[in-house]
Amino acid sequence: MNPARRCSALFGQLCASSRGGPTARRSFSPGAVSAPAGTRQCHPSVVAGGGGGGGAKGTCPSGAPTAGAAAVCPMGGSSSSSSRLFGTLAQSLKSVPLTQPDPYLEENPDQDLAEIDPDQLLRECEEALQRRPARPHRDLVYPNGMAPCHHMRSPPIRVMQWNILAQALGEGKDGFVRCPLDALKWQERKYLILEEILTYRPDIVCLQEVDHYYDTFQPIMASLGYQGSFMAKPWSPCLDVEQNNGPDGCALFYRRSRFSLQATAHLRLSAMMLPTNQVAIVQTLNCQATGQQLCVAVTHLKARSGWERLRSAQGADLLQSLRSITSGRGSNSQSQAVPRSIPLVVCGDFNAEPSEDVYRRFSSSPLGLNSAYKLLSSDGETEPAYTTWKIRPSGESCSTLDYIWYSHDALSVECLLDIPTEEQIGPDRLPSYHYPSDHLSLLCDVRFREEPYRLM
Repeated sequence: MNPARRCSALFGQLCASSRGGPTARRSFSPGAVSAPAGTRQCHPSVVAGGGGGGGAKGTCPSGAPTAGAAAVCPMGGSSSSSSRLFGTLAQSLKSVPLTQPDPYLEENPDQDLAEIDPDQLLRECEEALQRRPARPHRDLVYPNGMAPCHHMRSPPIRVMQWNILAQALGEGKDGFVRCPLDALKWQERKYLILEEILTYRPDIVCLQEVDHYYDTFQPIMASLGYQGSFMAKPWSPCLDVEQNNGPDGCALFYRRSRFSLQATAHLRLSAMMLPTNQVAIVQTLNCQATGQQLCVAVTHLKARSGWERLRSAQGADLLQSLRSITSGRGSNSQSQAVPRSIPLVVCGDFNAEPSEDVYRRFSSSPLGLNSAYKLLSSDGETEPAYTTWKIRPSGESCSTLDYIWYSHDALSVECLLDIPTEEQIGPDRLPSYHYPSDHLSLLCDVRFREEPYRLM
């Protein structure tokens, strides 16, 4: 049995035994959830109006307006006598030595796992984090005053993009000089990451710098109803750190109740005809609610200044692959098989500011891509002031590097998770006791645009 299957099977057994049997299952909604009264969690509220996000709120590295900023939720304890599913899983997996699987193999986890109650797991995360301050409060914002479209036939698709910070890099190489080392301990930081995912319940989750895929994310997400795929960097810098957990890479999860998988491509990005250390996962999904196809990609481009030309070449290579993958023919029998591209969502840490050439390549691509987070600005054309904010020995870095690109002719953005203010992030920046990564998570709800013939 390969490691992914062994983790999944173990997790299912733990869940079944802790709940009294394998038949005890509970269905759940992918929307935002409400925590029990008195819990630590700070849940999003929904507000309407343009300029509610990072572009309108943030200036950096200092001087971000704080008037009207939402207060950080107070800490609180949970009175729930939960079965500590996650803690039990983590302890059990720690005692089972796992070999690192081939990073290019596609996972095929068991489909009959006992499902975990996400509300219960969220309460356990909150209980484990009682001594930590709450994460910054963030609102779901409808850009330009748009109200939710309840009359639309297809439900929105919630997409999360997040560089979660590889554990080996956070503790061993990145040198966050204002972040205490105990704030980076995996024993608690993993709860913060899961808490963020469980709070927003995305349908699609795109992660970078994942170095605990097989022992943490794959089994837990599988039991929450997600199918996962992982691709490691060929020469991950995590391997240079003593007592590492294997290479880091990109991970893509989709909710099995919402999508079925049509095809997967694991790409090693090239530049000037030469393979590089950066990768991408591209999956073509079929939306079970509408029957429409959606192509989703996750990537992490080369970091550091001085590598702008390489990032541009990597972006060009990815765009070429995406154009080939998404070119297809419509399934409507009355269309006489007119060629039509599959709608596309591309998530990633591009390590590139909007002024870089790779950003211009994506914004001017024939694929018709637009950056979702521009919609938070007052003019709809400006990216947030920052998606990452950290302090290293070389100085303070406040940058916009993370993006969710989408096919604007085929998809519409309904709402987005706004960007925390400087006050909410705090003077020591990221990561911290209250936030697990040096990058902020991005999240938006997208919806298929209804075609004219569908409206008749």
